[in-house]
Amino acid sequence: MAETTVTTEATETAEKARAAGTGAEATEAAGTGWRVRGVRRRSTRTWRVGSSAVLVAAMVLAVLLVPPLVQLDEQAVDLAAKLQPPSLAHPFGTDDVGRDLLLRCVYGLRVSLLVGVVAAVVATVIGTAVGAAAAAAGGRVDRCVMRLVDLFSSVPHLLLGIFIVAMFRPGVWPVVVSVALTHWLSTARIVRAEVLSLRSRPYIDAAVSGGASRWRVAVRHLLPGVLPQAGLAAVLMVPHAIWHESALSFLGLGLPTHEASLGTLVQSARGSLLAGDWWPTLFPGLFIIVPTLAIAGLAGAWRERLNPRRRSELML
Repeated sequence: MAETTVTTEATETAEKARAAGTGAEATEAAGTGWRVRGVRRRSTRTWRVGSSAVLVAAMVLAVLLVPPLVQLDEQAVDLAAKLQPPSLAHPFGTDDVGRDLLLRCVYGLRVSLLVGVVAAVVATVIGTAVGAAAAAAGGRVDRCVMRLVDLFSSVPHLLLGIFIVAMFRPGVWPVVVSVALTHWLSTARIVRAEVLSLRSRPYIDAAVSGGASRWRVAVRHLLPGVLPQAGLAAVLMVPHAIWHESALSFLGLGLPTHEASLGTLVQSARGSLLAGDWWPTLFPGLFIIVPTLAIAGLAGAWRERLNPRRRSELML
């Protein structure tokens, strides 16, 4: 009987040891799996940021270097060379009047970047000023300003942009004004929310208790706290502005038809696409899509650095 009891206890001890070993192995395997997935996520994120940075650098170099180095007139018409497919002489082919598509795409990208950067900066300044003023004032001023923001947000950006551009002659600056006046609303909301969050911090209460005026608190404490979010909003706004300018030019309301614009190039290539000539549509379309995705990728990495708990998403 004693031998049976000893044998049973030994068996139970062995089973517990095996269970403990299995649990430890499972925990170790789970931890290894999490580490592997974390390494994969970091490598994917690093690859995304690196490729986005390379694309943005290539885009900037192309805009700065191609026009001075390539001694070609982007408006030169050569009907004998119209709709030539991509070749060594014309890497992107030619359009329906024989103009080099590579050079016209680069000039169109210059216009899109000019519109995107200037409009994003102007819209960010307007949105930051409105959002910070509303949050700092509070009360009825805050409610009235935010109801005004909601009113403008209820109108589609493109429709409001068409209305603004239609009041001016076609050109770059009417498009800049249109994009800036239709894209400051999201920045105002972001800045207002950030200012309201900062107002509840202890050092703000200490500054107010010390006799600091509202203006001093806003300039010395609140504004520096919202600048990173405002800068991120400006970078994320550049792809919006590029698409907005391309859409207006595609509709014939942006730049004049004789000037190079990515939207105008896509619009003028529709007939060629129906005839089977794919390159006049493909390359301007890529010049719209790839730079905007690259800028959005860098902005997503910046957003992740500002708030590591949230995974980067394309706010487009």
